[in-house]
Amino acid sequence: MSLSNVFGIAGSAMNAQSIRLNTTASNLANAESISSSEGETYRARKPVFAVQAPTEDHYRAAEAGAVPGQGVEVKGIVESDAPLRMVYEPNHPMSDENGYIYYPNVNVVEEMADMISASRSFQINTEIMNTAKQMLQRTLTLGQ
Repeated sequence: MSLSNVFGIAGSAMNAQSIRLNTTASNLANAESISSSEGETYRARKPVFAVQAPTEDHYRAAEAGAVPGQGVEVKGIVESDAPLRMVYEPNHPMSDENGYIYYPNVNVVEEMADMISASRSFQINTEIMNTAKQMLQRTLTLGQ
C-alpha cells in the first residue's frame, strides 16, 4: 500500500466522522423539541458506515499479493426505532386530545459519548494524514 492510499483512506474516514458529528449535533439540537403527535416528533438519526467498494487498484494489488487498505463510506442515515417519550401534561398548549406531549427518542448521554468518539476519530485521522505528509516530505529530501 502506497502513502497516497493513506490520504484517501484517512480522508474517507474524516468525511464519515464529519457526517457522524453532524447527525449527533442534529440529535442534540432536537433532544427537547416536543410535538402533539407521534408522527411529527423528531426521531434520533444515526449514520450507517460500510467499507468502500474495491477499485481496480485493489484488485491489482490483491493479485500481486498485497492486501490494500480500504476506506469507509456512508451508506445512509437511519432513524431510530426506539419508543418516543410520552409525558402527560394536559395543560400544555401542544398536548394531544388525551393530554400527552411527545418528546424525541434522543438519549443525550449516548449522543455526547458518540460526539466525543467521532471527534477523537476525526483527530486521529488528521494525525495520520500529517504523519504521512511528513514521511513523503522526508522521502523527497533523501537524495539531497
